[in-house]
Amino acid sequence: MQSRLSLAIGFAAALLCSSALAQTDTLAKIKAAGSIQIGGRDSQVPFSYKPAGGGDPVGFTNDICLKVVEAVKAKLGMPNLEVRYTILTSTNRIPLLTNGTVDLDCATTTNTVQRQQQVDFAPSHFVTNITAAVKKSSGINTLAELNGKTVSTVSGSTGIQLLRQYRKAGNVEVQELAAKDTADGFLLLASDRTSAYILDDVQLAGLIATSTRPGDFKILTGESLRQEPYGIMYRKDDPAFKELVDKTVLDLMKSGAIEQLYAKWFTRPIPPSNANLNFPMTDAVKEIYRNPNNKGV
Repeated sequence: MQSRLSLAIGFAAALLCSSALAQTDTLAKIKAAGSIQIGGRDSQVPFSYKPAGGGDPVGFTNDICLKVVEAVKAKLGMPNLEVRYTILTSTNRIPLLTNGTVDLDCATTTNTVQRQQQVDFAPSHFVTNITAAVKKSSGINTLAELNGKTVSTVSGSTGIQLLRQYRKAGNVEVQELAAKDTADGFLLLASDRTSAYILDDVQLAGLIATSTRPGDFKILTGESLRQEPYGIMYRKDDPAFKELVDKTVLDLMKSGAIEQLYAKWFTRPIPPSNANLNFPMTDAVKEIYRNPNNKGV
């Protein structure tokens, strides 16, 4: 009886250890499953979004992650490795990454010191400014002129936190209307349910460029609540996978290939409507490519 009990305890302990290993050894997890799980979005133009007619997400960050996939294939000797997508939101992206549902978050996640307590980030691949989009007919030209207005934000985004900090500092008094994703937040502005939309400037540019009436909107480019770096997220405490992901991103920057990807998505017509964001590389983006880092804000 004692030996059977010991055997049962030992077996249970082995299962626990195996489960823990699966959570921290992403390459082993991928090899065992025969697939890699990518977390994408359906409306974050031009980083990760679904093209017209559906299908898997496309975009700038997605292209970088597909380079990581190629590196994983080579590392594991699995040229036919399957790529599977899960559409994430701002509120579930970290839980679904840490519980193993996805292996990479490939969209527009800001690298923050707070998030670094739960996940790890690859070297930043973009830097954006948090600001507002308004209708040209609104007469709003500054963030201070949002006083007394209703503004839309995205649930779980850093924009909400920054807006609240800005408000607490006594700059403005606004009413927030939180949307479930970036597309819904823009719809609130387009339908006049809000007077402004607080979001990353590049995402605002994408939403405006692909809208039915792009000439109706403008971005408050002269002001910023904060400058933020985007990074690809993966699980913490996984040195082998971290090394592979980080090296892939760094090689893209050192070789100049990242600049070709940037031009593809930010300065040329993109699907589904062949809109051009006309968003040339900023000095902040050029700097992170010259001196890569994964520092959080």
